[in-house]
Amino acid sequence: MGHYISNLRDIEFALFDLLDRGSVLGKSIYSELDRETVMGMLEEVKRLSENDLAASFIEGDRLGVEFNATTGDIKVPPSFKKSYRSYIDGEWWRIDAPVEIGGTIIPASVRWAIAEMILGSNPSIHIYASGTAFAHVAYMLGNDQQKKMAKLMVDNDWGATMMLTEPDAGSDVGAGRAKAVVQSDGTWHVTGTKRFITSGDSDLNENIIHYVLARREGGGPGTKGLSLFLVPKLMFDFETGALGKRNGVYVTKVEHKMGLNVSATCEMNLGEKEPAVGYLLGDVHEGISQMFKIIEFARMMVGTKAIATLSTGYQHALAYAKTRIQGGDMKVMNDKASPRVPIINHPDVRRSLMVQKAYSEGMRALVLYTASIQDAVAMARADGGDKDKLDDLEALNDLLLPVVKGFGSEKSWTLLGTESLQTFGGSGFTQDWPLEQYVRDAKIDTLYEGTTAIQGLDFFFRKVVKDGGRALGLLGKEITAFAQSGGDLADEKNALLKALGDLNGIIGVLVGHAMASQEKSDEIYKVGLNTSRALMAVGDVITAWLLLRSAEISIAKSKVPGITEKESQFYLGKVASAKFFVLNYLPHITADRMIVESTDSAIMEISEQAF
Repeated sequence: MGHYISNLRDIEFALFDLLDRGSVLGKSIYSELDRETVMGMLEEVKRLSENDLAASFIEGDRLGVEFNATTGDIKVPPSFKKSYRSYIDGEWWRIDAPVEIGGTIIPASVRWAIAEMILGSNPSIHIYASGTAFAHVAYMLGNDQQKKMAKLMVDNDWGATMMLTEPDAGSDVGAGRAKAVVQSDGTWHVTGTKRFITSGDSDLNENIIHYVLARREGGGPGTKGLSLFLVPKLMFDFETGALGKRNGVYVTKVEHKMGLNVSATCEMNLGEKEPAVGYLLGDVHEGISQMFKIIEFARMMVGTKAIATLSTGYQHALAYAKTRIQGGDMKVMNDKASPRVPIINHPDVRRSLMVQKAYSEGMRALVLYTASIQDAVAMARADGGDKDKLDDLEALNDLLLPVVKGFGSEKSWTLLGTESLQTFGGSGFTQDWPLEQYVRDAKIDTLYEGTTAIQGLDFFFRKVVKDGGRALGLLGKEITAFAQSGGDLADEKNALLKALGDLNGIIGVLVGHAMASQEKSDEIYKVGLNTSRALMAVGDVITAWLLLRSAEISIAKSKVPGITEKESQFYLGKVASAKFFVLNYLPHITADRMIVESTDSAIMEISEQAF
C-alpha cells in the first residue's frame, strides 16, 4: 500500500446523504447507473489509487523527468509509467470522452469523486491523462476533420497540452506574441515561445496535441485577436492515425520546480526548426472562449487536487496523533510522573486536527456540490429543460468555479503546512513522511490556471458584477432558507445567517467602490485590495453551510435504531466539526467586513521606494 489514504466513507456521505445523488441515477442521461454501480466504481478507484497509482508517487518526485536537450524529448521514471498504464488500462479515461467516440456518461459529481482519489494518490497521472478531456473539446467544437482527430486522441491515448503562457504574457494572456499565418492548404504555421506548459512532452504517449493560443496574422490586439490551434507533436494520417514526420514544436527547457517534479513543466518553441503546422479549432477565431472550456475543467481539477491532498494529509496527521506518545495530560502537566499520552490528547493538537477535518470535509462537499450543479446543467441540456432555469444553473456553476479553485487551493496549501505537517513536529520536515512532499506539490495549486488573486478578481468582476449578482443572490437565498429552517443547530444556523449578512455587506461595499470608480478612477483600488478577502469569505460561508447541512443529516441518522458504533462516531464527528467551524471561523467574516468598510487607498498612494 502506498502513501495515499482515501476517505471513501465521507465521499459516499457527501454524494448520497448530503447531495442526494441517488435521485439523479437511473434517470435521463444517467439511466444506466444506480448507487450500487457507482459505489462499485468508487471502491475500485480507491483500491487502484491506494496501491497502483500511489506506488510511484515518491519515486516520481525524487527522480523527476529526464530531458534530452538535443531532441527535445522527455522520459518519465519507469515506475511512474507503470502507474500511468494501470490507470489507462483500467479504461478510467472513458469518463471524460464523448460517448460518440467511446466515452461513458456519468454524473459530474461521480466523475470528480473519482478524480479526488486519483489526484490525491498521484496527481501527475490525472494531469498527463487529460488528453481525453482535451479530445472532448476538440470533438464538441471542431470541424469534421478535427472530430476524427479527437477520436484518434481517445483511441490511441494521445496526450494534450494547453499553451497559453508566454515569457512576457502570464496572467495577461492578451499580451501574447505567438503568431499564426494561414497556408494555401488551409493549415496554419504557428511561431513563438510558450512557457510553463504542463505535460509539454513525455514518453507516456506516442503523440501529443498542443492546444495553442496564437494571434492570427491581421488579428487585433488583446484577447479578441487570439485564436486556438491544434498543433500535433507528430503529423499523422487523419483516417488511420498512422504517425508521420516530426512537427515543428519542441521542448527547449524543463523547469526545475519546488514540487510536482514528475509532471514535466516546459518551455516550448514553435516554428524555429521547421514549421509548426496547426489546425484552427472549428474554423472560427474564438480562441479565448474555446480555451475557457478547457480552463474551466482545469480549475475544477486544481481545486479538487488541492482538497484531495489536504484530505490525505489530515488522515496521516490523525493516524500519527493517535500513536505518537509525548508528554502527560495537560490536566496533570505538573506531575512529572504522570503517564505519557498520545498527542491527540493535547488541546492544541485536537484543535489542529479539527481544523483539518472541518476544512477537508467541508471543501470536499464544496467540490461535489459544484459538480452536482454540473449534473443538473447536463440533464437540463439533454432533456430540453426550462431556459431560465438552465441559465441560473450555468451562472451558479460559473460563480462556484473560482471558489473551488481559489479558496480550495489557498486553504489546502496553507493548512497542509500550518496544521497537517505541523502535527508531526520535526518529523514532518523530513522525507520519512509524505507531508513535506504534499506541501511542495500543493503550492502550485494556488498559482496555475490563475493565481488566487486572479480568481478573486474573476469572482467579483465577472461572476458577481457582470452577472448583476444573480447567481450570488440565488445561492444566498438557498443558504438563508436553511439558516432560517429552525430545528437542530439553531445557534449555529443563526451564526451562519449573520455571516451571510456580513458577506453581503462586504460585496455591497465593493460594488459601491466599483460604481464610484466611474467618476473617481482610483476608487477601484479599494476593490482590488479586497477581492481575495471576499473570495475567502464566500468560501467560508459556503463551507459552513455545507458542514451544517451535513451535521443536521448526521443528527437524524444517529437516531436511527441499530446503527453501529463506528457509524455513530462518524456522525458525531460530522456534528462536532460543523459546530467547531461555525464557532471558530465565521466570526472572522464579521472582522473582514469591518476591514473592508474601513479600507482606504493609502498603500496605493505611497511611492514604490517606501516598500
